[in-house]
Amino acid sequence: MSHPLHVAVIWHQHQPLYKSPENGSSLVTSQQYRLPWVRLHGTKDYLDLVLLLEKYPKLHQTVNLVPSLILQIEDYVAGTAFDPYLTASLTSVEKLTREQKEFIVQHFFDANHHTLIDPHPRYAELYYQRQEQGQSWCLANWQLSDYGDLLAWHNLAWIDPLFWNDPEIAAWLAQGRNFSLGDRQRIYSKQRQILSQIIPQHRKMQKSGQLEVTTTPYTHPILPLLADTNAGRVAVPQMTLPKQRFQWVEDIPRHLQKSWDLYIDRFGQDPRGLWPSEQSVSPEILPYIIKQGFKWICSDEAVLGWSLKHFFHRDAAGNVQEPELLYRPYRLQTPAGEVAIVFRDHRLSDLIGFTYGSMPAKKAAADLVGHLQAIAKQQKESNDDQPWLVTIALDGENCWEFYPQDGKEFLETLYESLSNQSNIKLVTVSEFIEKHPPTATIPAAQLHSGSWVDGNFTTWIGDPVKNRAWDYLTAARQVLANHPEATEENNPAAWEALYAAEGSDWFWWFGEGHSSNQDAIFDQLFREHLYGIYKALNEPIPPYLHTPLEIHEARADHKPQGFIHPIIDGKGDEQDWDKAGRIEVGGARGTMHNSSTIQRLWYGVDHLNFYVRVDFKTGAVPGQDLPPDLHLLWYYPDRTMVNSSIPLAEVPDSAPLNYLFHHHLEVNLLSQSVQFRAAGDDHLWYPRATRAQVALGSCLEIAVPWADLQVPPDYPLRLILVSSDDGCFSGYVPENGLIPIDVP
Repeated sequence: MSHPLHVAVIWHQHQPLYKSPENGSSLVTSQQYRLPWVRLHGTKDYLDLVLLLEKYPKLHQTVNLVPSLILQIEDYVAGTAFDPYLTASLTSVEKLTREQKEFIVQHFFDANHHTLIDPHPRYAELYYQRQEQGQSWCLANWQLSDYGDLLAWHNLAWIDPLFWNDPEIAAWLAQGRNFSLGDRQRIYSKQRQILSQIIPQHRKMQKSGQLEVTTTPYTHPILPLLADTNAGRVAVPQMTLPKQRFQWVEDIPRHLQKSWDLYIDRFGQDPRGLWPSEQSVSPEILPYIIKQGFKWICSDEAVLGWSLKHFFHRDAAGNVQEPELLYRPYRLQTPAGEVAIVFRDHRLSDLIGFTYGSMPAKKAAADLVGHLQAIAKQQKESNDDQPWLVTIALDGENCWEFYPQDGKEFLETLYESLSNQSNIKLVTVSEFIEKHPPTATIPAAQLHSGSWVDGNFTTWIGDPVKNRAWDYLTAARQVLANHPEATEENNPAAWEALYAAEGSDWFWWFGEGHSSNQDAIFDQLFREHLYGIYKALNEPIPPYLHTPLEIHEARADHKPQGFIHPIIDGKGDEQDWDKAGRIEVGGARGTMHNSSTIQRLWYGVDHLNFYVRVDFKTGAVPGQDLPPDLHLLWYYPDRTMVNSSIPLAEVPDSAPLNYLFHHHLEVNLLSQSVQFRAAGDDHLWYPRATRAQVALGSCLEIAVPWADLQVPPDYPLRLILVSSDDGCFSGYVPENGLIPIDVP
């Protein structure tokens, strides 16, 4: 029997609890939110996503709404939530304090400027004044009307383009400048109006059968780590764990019951699916999920790979080999019963989340449909009597900030194309499982303990700062346990503060791995939630909770923190490279480094290209202060292939310069021209076509397509940069090794 290819798209909508505890410090009001992201993402990302889908009734999808997000949306709808951004927006410009003006200049451009600021001339005018003249200049020269316009545009730009045909919104967009306090008050009312439709629209579409709404443990905790922080050592046996072992498995059913009850109250039925926070699972948490009544959960292909002891290789086009293992639901068997589990295609999910936003919408949509058609062909050729289910699951809010018009054209093009594909059927997970119950089984004990990030928990535990946060949480949890009289009924503040502190987001931002310009606020919020536990119990506050867990300042050398999509124009846009890896060079030892002409290197990837940026000493001129030629040479560790030595004279016979390399890109800094070569027989180099992009301005930016290197996904390689003058070696960076790169 021939089956269509079934595809389950799951959008995960989540924000941590930005509201300070009701019984927090005297400086915090009960409805004071530290950050505005629930309100701003609420007007940009949650409602439009399902309204766009509603136009294509043949397409069914799943949306996960985290309880902590729902509660915060409801606070804003009720008009009881105020964040510093909103407070400033609703303040008369004549009454703005110096401190508020500094805050506005610093934070009211917190957005991807390519997509949310540049399209609006007045907003862009103010942004580039700040970028080019500096904050001090703005504070000294801006008029009150400049502040009024910035306050308005910060809120307008986050309203989704789907709503721009609203007469009021259209009038504001056309107005452009000279916004009054009354205008800003009406913009806020429009925000609340959009927010008020989010939950009813999801409920309506679930009732019609086009949507399945799922839930997550109450405040998005990582359940395996609540059960036992030693779970971190399953994937990383040598992990350094916190000093105190956190082992409060009884908190798991509390989180599940609260999310279950809230869901029934808002949606009028039992939830069927559970998105485990961070797609993190372990054998220990399954009985609680089953006992609560959930029918299915989801996780990542890395977790499936670890569970089956199978690594999912991909071909050169990025399609999974042995797809029949990934594209099917499994049954998890436990003594408590069983639950179904689906595993997402990590690469397809990442393409939507991190790469398609940098491509033309029609090309990106065609690429995704092309991948699905290739899988459909694999299914047809497999003669498998069981239908396949491709699961695409990802964050449903943050990615759209990198798409033009918030992804509207991409989604409309994609949905139109999928509606016309007879051999591809978009389904909710529940409707697929009900019609095609899983036939493959994974014994509970065999399920790997891991998350969507590399199949482990290192993003949330193991780093010294993350571990210290766990120790703080463990101490507070023990204090609560020492008060058996403090129940959720008679002391809800203590328990709500605990649940908030157990959320995954704080640990995400602590220590190495991720950083933002709001790290200090996340640090403060975590400590405030812990503070709330002690306060509600009338216990003394440990002195360490008054001190940040770490010093929040820009780090020097660090690894990439995510995908990047820089525009190659030689300008080194700070937002384009903020998630790139960074290597400080200036001031280091070595031939090339003594003069510090090269200050630092930046590097990163997406699914299309490898990117590198070289920052030079201010005023450095190619051919005078630095050699005219720069060579990128790729080294492939543990791979058998034809290689050649660096094609320059006077190259020192020392590692890594005496390694043999396979690809070579030569960049002439004077002409900004490139030559690309691949190693051949007899240690010779042979010219190859390239679509590499190079631009030299305030820095050197280079993009090299993966297609030039012809390496498949999940492939490790290393890079060195060598300078030369008239064919003779001059120097190299980085000094102490090679730049590590993994093809996504």
